[in-house]
Amino acid sequence: MYNIDLAVFDMAGTVVNEDNVVYKTLQKAINKKGYDLTLAFVLEHGAGKEKHQAIKDILKAIDVDSSTEPSEPIFEDFKQLLDQAYETLQVSSFEGVEETLSHLRSSGIKVALNTGYNSKIANLLLKKMNWVEGIHYDALITADDVSKGRPHPAMIHRAMELLQVGNAANVLKAGDSIIDIEEGKNAGCGVTIGVTTGAHTADQLQSADPTYVLTSLTELTRYITT
Repeated sequence: MYNIDLAVFDMAGTVVNEDNVVYKTLQKAINKKGYDLTLAFVLEHGAGKEKHQAIKDILKAIDVDSSTEPSEPIFEDFKQLLDQAYETLQVSSFEGVEETLSHLRSSGIKVALNTGYNSKIANLLLKKMNWVEGIHYDALITADDVSKGRPHPAMIHRAMELLQVGNAANVLKAGDSIIDIEEGKNAGCGVTIGVTTGAHTADQLQSADPTYVLTSLTELTRYITT
């Protein structure tokens, strides 16, 4: 059992069930340039990252020269395609997750959400879920709030600063991608959790050596003191 003061949760694929729409849209935007990437490949190389950086890393993974195929036009197209996708997208939290986060908060554990999305997208997702800061979570940190994206620990450090938690050993980081686990380790978090509801499989998550790999965030309360 771990004594935790702050739990930092990734959003899409961890807390938010949006059917991988962002990565499907990334796949669509890149493949419009004549490529034939699978969703699994996009997730492998882009999951958890700020989305422009994800595009750059995916193109690099297929040995595309940035001078002949710049990432900026793809990123601009991606943002337009995503706006269209979100118009009709149904968004919810995964089953039991809202209750789990409520239990943590009622037990005195602060809850932060962090994401490689920009602020506009992150807040749109939360609005669709009817989640409100101070009721469902205590702080939101997006890619817009820091100068360095994951796996750099800047977003976790920002959450600790905002919520006045000084010791990273008492921070838990949970996410659905390898890069979430790496982010937590880089921040010195006492607990890192991989969850198989999103981008990466249990085997992929285990390769990052998290404290635990769970099939659902609802299992969290077995491992932390509340």
